[in-house]
Amino acid sequence: MDTMSEQTTDTDQLDMPELVIISGMSGAGRSTAAKCLEDLGWFVVDNLPPALIPTMVDLGARSQGNVARIAVVVDVRGRSFFDSLRESLTDLDTRSVTRRIVFLEASDNALVQRFESVRRPHPLQGDGRIVDGIAAERDLLRELRGDADLVIDTSNLNVHELRAKMDAQFTGGGETQLRATVMSFGYKYGLPVDADHVVDCRFLPNPHWVPELRPFTGTTEEVAGYVFNQPGAKEFLDQYAELLRLVADGYRREGKRYVTIAVGCTGGKHRSVAMSERLARRLAAEGIETVVVHRDMGRE
Repeated sequence: MDTMSEQTTDTDQLDMPELVIISGMSGAGRSTAAKCLEDLGWFVVDNLPPALIPTMVDLGARSQGNVARIAVVVDVRGRSFFDSLRESLTDLDTRSVTRRIVFLEASDNALVQRFESVRRPHPLQGDGRIVDGIAAERDLLRELRGDADLVIDTSNLNVHELRAKMDAQFTGGGETQLRATVMSFGYKYGLPVDADHVVDCRFLPNPHWVPELRPFTGTTEEVAGYVFNQPGAKEFLDQYAELLRLVADGYRREGKRYVTIAVGCTGGKHRSVAMSERLARRLAAEGIETVVVHRDMGRE
């Protein structure tokens, strides 16, 4: 009996590995995200049955530090599969395992084009169309997407850009800290689906209508100076940065590691770019690791 007791408490006394679960839409880049983590030194397991995830974590804990970071790619193709994943996550939470969920997202149009380009059916389409499989998968993954710590929209990303996003989020070690992506965008190209916060800069005069500024972007001093000389621009930046400081403190307390702030204007070239650059500087000054992405700059 003593031996059995010692065996059941072994893993409680070991350092549990860090766990990342990679999931999301088929065709959205799960394999690329997993390969990126593998290149960063993570132990990656592709399509491990969810019921075996706790066992994988236990094996990592017994590896004497050789497997300190585990990434598991989860392909949810059925309700029972999803229920098994939820049970495994609950089990890990009771043992205080540090785990994160990365969810890869993409628009229907982007996913259809990717499946058609490789002449492969969607794994859930059955006798229907590709869009039918996509709709079924979205329905199955809706709850998991809501639980994700990091959502990455790959609709307009190539492989290299997705790898850059993963590198920005997972490179580095030490104490856990909040990491932010500040993304400028144009409303006429649609809202970023992976945004946690959306900021609208269309209340400011548009430099597009100033002939000498139209060719430039918000990264230039000429355009930035024009934007921040407008009434309310500096005050908006100050107050929103202060709001984000409160939000960041709350995220840290709740263990949220990533936040995406989308800053929009009409075309994503002038006002949103200038505001994103200044906002990113404020966040960096607060000790938040910050990446700036200009999604739509250059599309015109």
